[in-house]
Amino acid sequence: MNDILIGKGDKEVYLLPKHANRHGMIAGATGTGKSVSLMLLAEGFSKLGVPVFVADVKGDLAGLAEASVMNDKLKARIDKLGIAWTAGANPVVFWDIYGKLGHPVRTTISEIGPNLLARLM
Repeated sequence: MNDILIGKGDKEVYLLPKHANRHGMIAGATGTGKSVSLMLLAEGFSKLGVPVFVADVKGDLAGLAEASVMNDKLKARIDKLGIAWTAGANPVVFWDIYGKLGHPVRTTISEIGPNLLARLM
């Protein structure tokens, strides 16, 4: 996989990873596809080996940790779009401000170290 499919209409729209920036923002009204767009980007970059950090306050993207289960609605959508798709989980680390239900969020620059800090930036 070299390109990230981000949309499909009359023609497919891809994000070329070499043109991607380190930071981005997805904004829009409720129900316009922000979470789906973010999941596509996160999955695509993860498959390319790019570390992805997503701040997901509501927990909408927690499903990235598990492979999807095929159902009639999903199959109909895949068939309508005409895309090749297989279910798969993504490597996910849940961060927790309390450090009890996941990786603790609070840390210092010296605790992070230069290599991890460089990857986060």
